[in-house]
Amino acid sequence: MDFHPQPTPGVARPWAFPAPDRGALGNGLTVLTSHRPGQQVVAVEIFLTAPLDAEPAGLDGVATIMARALSEGTDQHSAEEFAAELERCGATLDAHADHPGVRVSLEVPVSRLPKALGLVSEALIAPAFLDTEIERLVRNRLDEIPHETANPARRAAKQLSKELFPAEARMSRPRQGTEETVAAIDAAAVRAFYEAYVRPATATAVVVGDLTGVDLDKVLAETLGAWTGEPAEPLPMPPITADDTGRVVVVDRPGAVQTQLLIGRIGADRHDSVWAAQVLGTYCLGGTLTSRLDRVLREEKGYTYGVRAFGQVLRSDGKGNGAAMLAISGSVDTPNTGPALDDLWKVLRTLAAEGLTDAERETAVQNLVGVAPLKYETAASVAGTLADQLEQHLPDDYQAQLYARLAETGTVEATAAVVNAFPVDRLVTVLVGDAAQIAEPVRALGIGEVTVVTG
Repeated sequence: MDFHPQPTPGVARPWAFPAPDRGALGNGLTVLTSHRPGQQVVAVEIFLTAPLDAEPAGLDGVATIMARALSEGTDQHSAEEFAAELERCGATLDAHADHPGVRVSLEVPVSRLPKALGLVSEALIAPAFLDTEIERLVRNRLDEIPHETANPARRAAKQLSKELFPAEARMSRPRQGTEETVAAIDAAAVRAFYEAYVRPATATAVVVGDLTGVDLDKVLAETLGAWTGEPAEPLPMPPITADDTGRVVVVDRPGAVQTQLLIGRIGADRHDSVWAAQVLGTYCLGGTLTSRLDRVLREEKGYTYGVRAFGQVLRSDGKGNGAAMLAISGSVDTPNTGPALDDLWKVLRTLAAEGLTDAERETAVQNLVGVAPLKYETAASVAGTLADQLEQHLPDDYQAQLYARLAETGTVEATAAVVNAFPVDRLVTVLVGDAAQIAEPVRALGIGEVTVVTG
């Protein structure tokens, strides 16, 4: 039998995160473009500075309804006609609201970019916001809420936000609103929010793809360039305050066979010099199947299918008013909830006492930096990251700087960062499970006062 010769590795090609070109339209809209040869599906991200903090009192969720309504008809097309036109372009359009603002995302073959971008511009310039469509979107959102409450992971996230942030802070409440606040939203409220905060002067568009032969300046001028609005400055971000006093909250789900774990606190955001070391250390702790948490809780003890540690920026303005959620999440079987938490705390204590190993650090660097060329293979992934940088007020070359910083971060620095990120006495633990079975074993661990709330 003849075998083909084993392939040999080629010479590694240098790679860097794509640096965008920056410009602006006459209406004040900022534009970032990145030419990516071969990417025939163009990705467009439009960031609107319409933060959740700006939602009127009692109308939490109005930003979400507005975002969803942008594709539900304009002054030129009904909702059905608008969807049909997008389909003819082979385009997908999505919009969602988060704490920094609203993101509108478009993917379309480059040959149909002018038409699709014209439709998006139409939605931004003259959305219909018909009473019937807003009422339907409100009903849909109200139907979603019970399903989210029934989902253990979503329920844990809702409770953790409520625990960490003061009640008057928007971050303490669900991003997409509650049943009471969503039910109060009508077309007039949606239009008022749109008119107050959606305008080109505070918006940014990111365009990524193979732009060979595309007169992008002309396309943008004829589409997004037709958008007019009053000049405005972005809203200032209020400081974030949080209470990370070590404690445990059990959300009671009688009869649950598993317990959902979410352990978190607030930490530094991406502007802080510690961020790269924190990313590296957190990855060693729980970023992959070979991390410390998984080695103990999954491989050695068999408590879980997986536990992850991560840091997620909530919002950032570069002036010290930002923050990231630092968290450990996973699920374990009910009888082993107490033992699993005990072992998890032992992992954190051992990490603080002995530190990471050079081998752990090396593996993390290879995984985080080495896979970057694959991670950013598509135009959508590049556009999404550039839009993230925009809404977090980071420089255009931030991602490239981050990878360089990760590669040079040492084991001692990564250890210090992850230990500071997850101090054993400053973690808020939310458990969604059967309180009758898990409350007492967890109370015996001494990791904080245990409170039981109904699910």
